[in-house]
Amino acid sequence: MKTTETKKQDLNYNWYLLDASTKSVGRIATEAASILLGKHKVNYSPTLNTGDKVVIINSKKLVLTGKKVTDKMYYRHSGYAGGLKERNAEYYLNMNPNFIIQTAVSGMLPSNRLAKIRMANLYIYEGSEHPHQGQINAK
Repeated sequence: MKTTETKKQDLNYNWYLLDASTKSVGRIATEAASILLGKHKVNYSPTLNTGDKVVIINSKKLVLTGKKVTDKMYYRHSGYAGGLKERNAEYYLNMNPNFIIQTAVSGMLPSNRLAKIRMANLYIYEGSEHPHQGQINAK
């Protein structure tokens, strides 16, 4: 019995459609991160981008459970003394709901050289319309 190694030319990518209005943020993010990693495939390899492409729709109707809308904070720092900025999830729900999903998914992916490439396979849209109708055939 021989072990076969996955090669770049053997890879093929499918498209998955996830609806953010039906599940909470964490559930959507874990499902998207798993698909982006390619853990559901037989030829999974941690050193190659074996994951598929994910389209998330209806991010405007995002579901946050508990008191996360007011209590969950997002931080960023300018690099200068006293430059810490903080905003709660309610601000991003009104201004840019895609940011919440994007940070949740990127936090679930490993921080390595493939992280940027895998995040480029994630497409998030506020409404139910998206330009990838022809590619999506799975899930």
